[in-house]
Amino acid sequence: MDSLPSYRKVDLDILNFFSILSDNYIPSFFSWGIGELYTVACSPMDTTLVATGGGDDKGFLWKIGRGDWAFELQGHKDSVSSLAFSTDGQLLASGSFDGLIQVWDISSGNLKCTLEGPGSGIEWVRWHPRGHLVLAGLEDSTVWLWNADKSAYLNMFSGHASSVTCGDFTPDGKTICTGSDDATLRIWNPKTGQNIMLLVDGVACLTWLGASKYLATGCVDGKIRVWDSLSGDCVRTLGGHSDAVQSLAVSANADFLVSVSIDGTARVFEIAEFK
Repeated sequence: MDSLPSYRKVDLDILNFFSILSDNYIPSFFSWGIGELYTVACSPMDTTLVATGGGDDKGFLWKIGRGDWAFELQGHKDSVSSLAFSTDGQLLASGSFDGLIQVWDISSGNLKCTLEGPGSGIEWVRWHPRGHLVLAGLEDSTVWLWNADKSAYLNMFSGHASSVTCGDFTPDGKTICTGSDDATLRIWNPKTGQNIMLLVDGVACLTWLGASKYLATGCVDGKIRVWDSLSGDCVRTLGGHSDAVQSLAVSANADFLVSVSIDGTARVFEIAEFK
């Protein structure tokens, strides 16, 4: 993994790194000075491997604490909007506003395949929790699904009326949930394309709670709503933020939900009952 022959090695004179090792902070940073950064992903298998992408149409792989190691992911013709490692850490997907998703083989450093079809920018990419299936939400209101191992298109889900801003598989991989600027949340059967539509005021982000039944959405009105994905009912509304909720994360023991908002605050909620 220290040598990836298909990547162009970055000029280390323009790179600086930051590292958080144990409780010690090393006060430096990783920067190109070329454009804004839009996305970051950490490998689930290599604790030091990080991918970043942004407005300069490029993605980069780098390692925490390794100032002599960084490689460029080339090929996109517009901003890199989303990055995601597969659950097994073998592959990295890079989505771009050029409408393409590139899939990289981490062990060899080769571009494994390019997933084509969408005619619109990629908002986000996600991997199936138990396989090499890639899910993506688009600016044109559609959601696409591919098999990365076969470089094959599997399905396209339509129903939203505006950009699909967030989405993911359930932890068991049997259901898909997506949120959109059209103020709806949709829960999809990935095989049939059938879906349940829920009306939500501007979904900005979402995450699953527990195994698969409950879903939390962060909304532009500052509220977090917990949904029963089987019935479609909103079972809890969590308040406190005064502006849009931008991101949600669940603690490793699934007891707490952490939210961050553009109001400048982070809040922690107890969610053990939704395991």
